[in-house]
Amino acid sequence: MKWKSFLYLYGMKQTVSIEAYKALEAQYHAALQKLEDTVFELDKLKRLIFDSGKERFVPKEKDPEQLELFPTEKAAQVEEEETETVPSYTRRKRKKHPGRTKLPEDIPTKDVIIEPEEDTTGMKRIGEEIIEVIDFKPGILVKIRYIRPKYVREDEEEGKDNVVIGKMPNRPIPKGIPEAGLLAYLITSKYVDHLPFYRQIEIFKRQFGWTIHKSSLNSWFASCCTLLEPLYEALLKAVMRTDYLQGDESPIKVLDFLKKGKTHQGYMWVYRNPINSLVLFDYRKGRGMHGPKERLENFSGLLQCDGYRVYKSLAQKRKDLQLVSCLAHIRRKFFEAREHHPELANHALNEIQKLYRIERQCREAALTAEQIRQKRKEEAEPVFRNLLKWVEAEQAANLSKGPIGKALFYAKTQLPLLAVYLEDGRVLIDNNLIENAIRPLALGRKNYLFAGSHKAAQRAAMMYSFFASCKTLGVNPLEWLTDVLQRIGTHPINKVEELLPHNWVKQ
Repeated sequence: MKWKSFLYLYGMKQTVSIEAYKALEAQYHAALQKLEDTVFELDKLKRLIFDSGKERFVPKEKDPEQLELFPTEKAAQVEEEETETVPSYTRRKRKKHPGRTKLPEDIPTKDVIIEPEEDTTGMKRIGEEIIEVIDFKPGILVKIRYIRPKYVREDEEEGKDNVVIGKMPNRPIPKGIPEAGLLAYLITSKYVDHLPFYRQIEIFKRQFGWTIHKSSLNSWFASCCTLLEPLYEALLKAVMRTDYLQGDESPIKVLDFLKKGKTHQGYMWVYRNPINSLVLFDYRKGRGMHGPKERLENFSGLLQCDGYRVYKSLAQKRKDLQLVSCLAHIRRKFFEAREHHPELANHALNEIQKLYRIERQCREAALTAEQIRQKRKEEAEPVFRNLLKWVEAEQAANLSKGPIGKALFYAKTQLPLLAVYLEDGRVLIDNNLIENAIRPLALGRKNYLFAGSHKAAQRAAMMYSFFASCKTLGVNPLEWLTDVLQRIGTHPINKVEELLPHNWVKQ
């Protein structure tokens, strides 16, 4: 005999079997889980659109001995404010105004002497009052005329040209009209300041009354990229010449001429060498294993990355490649789960904050790699091991497929891969620096939307590589590119690495 259960379905009393009841119950829980996932995704989208994007975590109950990783603005103000006591009450002491921002010393200075309106004849000058202000004048477009006088030999000599003329200096585009300074400005404006070429054309037309044809500008850019290809190959070798790399990838849309009106989803695979701070953008048509497999063919050592499955598959096939995870990605999962599961998420964020505090202390003290390793072993390792044990225990007891379940599962699989940072002071705790290098690409996508072709995407990868390396090394990208474009045409090919940002010396 089958057991019966009585349910009210659609307002009507019906009798169903226990098997049907269980099926309905499973459907209910599946729908509930789907609703929870939908609400979670909606919250994420709202944060992406309306929030600042910062993952600031401030625990409700603060440990008095624990410093905040990201103190709130209000807390920062309270720390800076002093108090003073007056006879009747205690009030906050106003902080002195820091004054005007100091003007730079190395900019051109124009002195304007303003004499009194009165007749100063017979007066004795006792001093002067100097007031410094600052003004701006748009960039100057200069026309350069190379005047080359011609001479003819009076006495003809066999085997020699009778006409003598001055030799033209080395120029990036020998038969073109742009000089290195203009070319460097155009390219830097696009890939550092995110100004598409069509906007720059309008700016030049408005400010100088000179129209640069789009085809000419694209041709100039292609010529510069051809000139810089040997330097890009040297950069590739310099980035891979290490046993510790960071890796990440980011999408870029590319115009597809085979499908009118549509774009192809390409990817920039980005590699950063934390030892020499050089960055490499490597464009590929897809996000599959082919790209990193080819690029990392001659690399062996530590590869720090997120949990993307391609890296895992690559490491499984190679014994000389060891993956290192990123604590920022682990932290992000718990941060996203805060509103849905505050108790577990806040505990994880508190422990992760302790690890970041130790890293901040290492940076502020400018410790060496060996000193960092010792400090991590003494202070960070106990926190790290306890966090790992907690994650494993909570994940085993929590089978939720919601935000906290995903966060615990991700942490359980990725935290063990980060343990190597406790043994090597060179290894960073997260991949944030390479994500910072990718940021200009994300800003560029919002301005010029897509690359015109796969070849154009490869050229963009070249420029992003150079400029990201300049940024991490504190090199002025406009000065660097201007100097390199002037010199690379005559620079010995076997010494081209001297022009890379980490070796560059301005001439």
